[in-house]
Amino acid sequence: MHPSLSVIFFTTLSGAGYGLLALTGILAPLGAVPQDRRFGLAALAVALALIAAGLLSSLFHLGRPERAWRAFSQWRSSWLSREGVAAVITFVPALAFAGVWIFGGAVSAILGFLAAAGAITTVVCTGMIYRSLKPIPRWHNRWVVPNYVALAGMTGSAWLLLLARLDQVQPLLPLLALAATAAAAILKAAYWRSIDAPAPSPTAGSATGLGRLGTVRLFEAPHTSDNYLLKEMGFRIARKHAAKLRRIVLISGFVAPALLFCIALVTSGALAALPALVAAALMMLGVFVERWLFFAEAQHVVTLYYGGSPA
Repeated sequence: MHPSLSVIFFTTLSGAGYGLLALTGILAPLGAVPQDRRFGLAALAVALALIAAGLLSSLFHLGRPERAWRAFSQWRSSWLSREGVAAVITFVPALAFAGVWIFGGAVSAILGFLAAAGAITTVVCTGMIYRSLKPIPRWHNRWVVPNYVALAGMTGSAWLLLLARLDQVQPLLPLLALAATAAAAILKAAYWRSIDAPAPSPTAGSATGLGRLGTVRLFEAPHTSDNYLLKEMGFRIARKHAAKLRRIVLISGFVAPALLFCIALVTSGALAALPALVAAALMMLGVFVERWLFFAEAQHVVTLYYGGSPA
């Protein structure tokens, strides 16, 4: 598939925002993060800003952005519509949670857990948009949704650690960030292993129903030049480039941040926020590249009708 920058920005930014919102909503009532209003304002403002920026960037992917509201009516059958509904609903407990904490000085467990549940549900819906697409084998994969959730939790934990360190607090957040990074790395490796493994895939014979008669080959190309389907659905990335980008994802998204989280475990004082800041920046870059690869490495089975093979 042709990678769309608007969707990549959306999944990267909103994923981090929902991860930060979910972790804050769960950990704040448990007393695992600072309870003062200043931290609540910073954590929830950053989370909601990331979510809003991601949602706004997704509008650029629409041909008619002014009609985006119509997508909400298809929630019974469309995961895209369910994602939009969940995203809007999540703002209600999230804003209430922020208001009670910032203006009332109290951390509401009920509102925090509701905001966290809404954030996790929205990320699951985002993953299911791709998981539900059977014509794209590399997306119709059991590891897609767990990866979306894990990457949101990983980037959210990095932002939470950074904000806590700016507050000069030394809780167990570096360990949480390390655990989230390790879990996301394991799930990402499982996804890559899954899509790289040889497996039965659609062929021109199975797509046309003529496979029982023998090998089905393309007699003549349907078009003499590229068209929309080939540009969008048949986008290809060279194997050597994919391997290089995967290494960038591993180093920038997982390995380097993990090492910096280890440094964060043993640092304190004014410099305590520096490793957390660098880790968050590198991780966002790594996840951005990972999102680009997620699209670039997938192909629609429609390419079979053009003499291609589904990846």
